[in-house]
Amino acid sequence: MSSTNINNVIAVVPVKDHQNAVEWYMKLLGRDADLIPVDEVAEWQLADNAWIQVGTDAERAGYTTVIIGVNDIDVQRSFCAKAGVSVGEVVEIPEAIKMAETVDPDGNKVVFVQDISGTV
Repeated sequence: MSSTNINNVIAVVPVKDHQNAVEWYMKLLGRDADLIPVDEVAEWQLADNAWIQVGTDAERAGYTTVIIGVNDIDVQRSFCAKAGVSVGEVVEIPEAIKMAETVDPDGNKVVFVQDISGTV
């Protein structure tokens, strides 16, 4: 990849019921939000320069997909099951990825993806 001026990524997830969504994402991610920058916005740092932000925006709620890379899809599914978050079956694209998805209370998709290509 060529060098760019980009240094971080924030995935924004719009929701209708902020409190309900924050509670769900706390279960999904296994912890409280790392940052509450303003009312009705919560942020979790997922990696060095990668964040997920959950904020109230009723008009846009339910239309977002967030893809989260994981080291082991089965470990992630097990973690989610223990937290009470239902995750779908693993879909494999041979020699590329394994993925499984869940849906938040507003209908936004969260897709966990494990790279199995051997190139990473």
